[in-house]
Amino acid sequence: MSQNVVRHRFCLGRFLSIAMFATLPVSSAVAQTGSVPRLPAPAAVTASAAVVAPPDYIIGADDVLAVVFWKEPDISSGRVRVRPDGKISLPLLGDVSAAGLTPDRLKQELETLAKPFFADVSAAVMVNEINSRKVFIVGQIVQSGGFRLNGPMTVLQAVALAGGFNEAADKDRIEIIGSASTQRPRRRLSYKAIVRGKTPDVALSPGDTVVVW
Repeated sequence: MSQNVVRHRFCLGRFLSIAMFATLPVSSAVAQTGSVPRLPAPAAVTASAAVVAPPDYIIGADDVLAVVFWKEPDISSGRVRVRPDGKISLPLLGDVSAAGLTPDRLKQELETLAKPFFADVSAAVMVNEINSRKVFIVGQIVQSGGFRLNGPMTVLQAVALAGGFNEAADKDRIEIIGSASTQRPRRRLSYKAIVRGKTPDVALSPGDTVVVW
């Protein structure tokens, strides 16, 4: 027998051995389940963990939403940020105004926009991050800046988040300035009076600014 024939048979036998071992998992699965296992399907668009929005929540700039259309993953988005102009961008639908709407109202708007393209459409809008609701504290405190208002917050809590008062702070002179949208009148209060229980602590609203003199 020539060397070429021996080499050919050796290579053929090696190939068949590799092919047999490669099919063993599939054969075992067939023997155990009686059916050929299927490869997992491509993952659909899923939303990130949603947060519980306050009852009075209104969508604002920099908020992060999840927009999911039932059975229409091509136009869904598991994470979309509201731009400074108040709009979000979605496949096929383009730019959609979101700021100033509740999630339910945006859901209705999206379904209306999608109806010309789909016979039966159902959308869901979930809130992943609330970054638009903030209160601000400035003046004689350790750390001036803005803090997210994703739940109830009072003046004393805002002061605590800011690290407390500086040595030069006048604890009897704290003012709350409402945002232009709320048009709340400027209010003055005393930290000492609140701590002593003489006056109640004050709940803050989105856009409020606390000034510590």
